[in-house]
Amino acid sequence: MGKISSRPADGPAEDAGVRDPIRAGDGGEGPVRARAGDEDLVRAGDKGEDPVRAGAGNDDPVRARGEDEDLVRAGGGDDDLVRARAGDDAAFTRLVEPLRRELHAHCYRMLGSTHDADDALQDAMLRAWRGLARFEGRSSLRSWLYTVATRTCLDVVATRGRRALPVDLGPSSEHAVLGDTPLTDVAWLGPYPDAGLTGDPAGPDTRYEQREAVELAFVAALQHLPGNQRAALLLFEVLGFSAAEIAAMMDTTTTSVNSALARARRVVADRVFPRTQQLTLRKIGDARVREIVAGYSSALERGDADALVALLTEDVTWSMPPMAHWYRGLEAVTDFAVRVPLTSCGSWRHLPADANGQPAVGCYRWNDDAAAHLAWSINVFTLRGERIADITSFIGLDHFVSLGLPASLP
Repeated sequence: MGKISSRPADGPAEDAGVRDPIRAGDGGEGPVRARAGDEDLVRAGDKGEDPVRAGAGNDDPVRARGEDEDLVRAGGGDDDLVRARAGDDAAFTRLVEPLRRELHAHCYRMLGSTHDADDALQDAMLRAWRGLARFEGRSSLRSWLYTVATRTCLDVVATRGRRALPVDLGPSSEHAVLGDTPLTDVAWLGPYPDAGLTGDPAGPDTRYEQREAVELAFVAALQHLPGNQRAALLLFEVLGFSAAEIAAMMDTTTTSVNSALARARRVVADRVFPRTQQLTLRKIGDARVREIVAGYSSALERGDADALVALLTEDVTWSMPPMAHWYRGLEAVTDFAVRVPLTSCGSWRHLPADANGQPAVGCYRWNDDAAAHLAWSINVFTLRGERIADITSFIGLDHFVSLGLPASLP
């Protein structure tokens, strides 16, 4: 878990100039305000101070940490800030561009969709642009932008709800379901491109590396949290803000943040693998990971069921959003693989890919009309040891676009 620190909130988050239209919650309650009884659950040990992170100093409650602080700290002498406040959109772009990628990843973690993250970030930047004249520099620009982006995402969560994987909808199927049709009325979780992500923590006090924080199991678990708990966990464990800082950013109390964190941690711990994929991948090594992905691709292209089965764990799962049916266990997965992708789909071609900090492959299926292999699914693999424990096949051309893969192969 995160390192332990105690920072009292010094005051409210700086007014983004857009507080009322983007604040989550109603009746004046903060978006992380605990429901009745929550505060007693994990009441702070000393006058509401953060009981789960120790550290020194009482800096600005929304002051950013990390290597970008000098780059993006707002200050009276910052020429671009002055120009942006006066309406110079080029100056505003220069201010926010260094943070755009990490803000986009934050929006994806909150929303579980690359496309939703695109829209939310665009909306957040517009809100920040409109409210910049009232940004006085009491906090860093980074913290202020995270405040705006988080509140924007909370608005989306409140209106759209959570995204799902097939495993969330019902039990697994014991045999292959032929003719399975897409469920179009479900908001499905989607993959996330690795471009721009590193293995480093986003801040010095974070629990999760950037790649760990977009792993499928983690992002899927986040979808089972209310928006306030989701935001608190991400801001604390992934981005390294203290509970006091989060309380200021989200206009609530430190005690309520700690309550939200405690609840969120329990849900996530029950749903994620005890060993992150990053630890597994480092232990296996890049060369061996490439061999496993190549072996999977070759087995499908050759129609070799034995070679495919040899790569899987006994309790392997395979799901294919937006298809509702999914499979668990070697027998059920083998039945599906033999009856559908290995024999009923024509020829396959594959391109290696990276998504959600995990090995992946773009799968292209032969189409007679196009006389080409057309983009079909992005298969993201979860490994246990040197075998595949989970395959999530995200079906749809839009996933190839977001990962920068071509729409077809010869």
